[in-house]
Amino acid sequence: MLDPLDILTNIDDVHPYYQAIFSAEEQKIVGYEVLGRILADSEIQSLGPFFLDAGIPEEYKLEVDNRIIRQALDRFLEADSDLLIFMNQDANLLMLDHGESFLELLKEYEARGIELHRFVLEITEHNFEGDIEQLYHMLAYYRTYGIKIAVDNIGKESSNLDRIALLSPDLLKIDLQALKISQPSPSYEHVLYSISLLARKIGAALLYEDIEANFQLQYAWRNGGRYFQGFYLVSPSESFLERDVLKRRLKTEFHQFITHEKKKLETVYEHSEQFYKRVHQAVTSLRKYNQSPDDDDFIKKLAEELTDCSFRIYICDEEGDQLTGNVFKQDGEWIYQPEYTEKNWSWRPYFLENIMRMRNLRKGFFSDLYSDLETGEMIRTFSYPMDDHMYLFIDLPYSYLYEQDGLI
Repeated sequence: MLDPLDILTNIDDVHPYYQAIFSAEEQKIVGYEVLGRILADSEIQSLGPFFLDAGIPEEYKLEVDNRIIRQALDRFLEADSDLLIFMNQDANLLMLDHGESFLELLKEYEARGIELHRFVLEITEHNFEGDIEQLYHMLAYYRTYGIKIAVDNIGKESSNLDRIALLSPDLLKIDLQALKISQPSPSYEHVLYSISLLARKIGAALLYEDIEANFQLQYAWRNGGRYFQGFYLVSPSESFLERDVLKRRLKTEFHQFITHEKKKLETVYEHSEQFYKRVHQAVTSLRKYNQSPDDDDFIKKLAEELTDCSFRIYICDEEGDQLTGNVFKQDGEWIYQPEYTEKNWSWRPYFLENIMRMRNLRKGFFSDLYSDLETGEMIRTFSYPMDDHMYLFIDLPYSYLYEQDGLI
């Protein structure tokens, strides 16, 4: 890393670089993130380590940052008037004067023609060491001027979702650096899924950053990304690009993503239809000989019929109360678990929604892929309406799903 004094001594060699941010809606550049670079030893080097080093005095960072911002904003004065301007700011430094000096700088450029609603202030929540309530009030004050707030580096560190929700950002920037392999761990995907749910609840757009490969772009697209940036798209540059530079390529890639996703959905639907017919036939056949469909004996017999594809079966009523015990496959043998009778599952996500769906459609269907609470493995559940008050649940193990094309 460069010595901080070398950077200050050679501050004339400090310049902004610009990393393009692309829109999923229009497949074009909607803005740029301003990055700090310095020409040192005939190489362009990032100033990221300089700004992240806690040992460097605040006044040094402010001096360098101020130079980068002013050069960048001078450039934006000559650019399209609707380009968004993303600027990283250390929330700890901003709070030294409650954001007044930074706001005055933006107002100075507003007077020269850059409307304040074009600015997106990026902060990293997990680096902030002060009072989160005071930061919230400062950001709320910024927002009254139309300035947008983005919380950065989500997914990279231990981001606190409660604090993020309190800040009510306009954008969440999700870091895909950890997504280095084409098959990420399920737990990592679940964390990002939780973040996407939070974004939807608080009305924040998702911007995926550090996209370095096609599969990462596909992941970002599939998981609600409205904006994208990363080296796979374009590298940071000292100049602006044609806004439609990747339009044709992105349209082609998105079309491939859409085709792939539609095929997956169609495959799951076809599997669901086939499985429904199998379950319906087995249930109908067994009910001819068993007049008590809520009887534990019924699900024991059904388990034998479905032994190749299930590992747990039980029946609930429409309020989530379990009417039977579980039949559960353990070491290849079915065992009966009476202790599950009268347990209530209405608290589980989507349970009541699925009950209403079964009641109205009169048809069974697969759940999404999720981690089973007891076994920890990834499974799907097939839900099947017995009648208006009884609903059958059949859990399918990962080993079975893996053998079926399109269910993983």
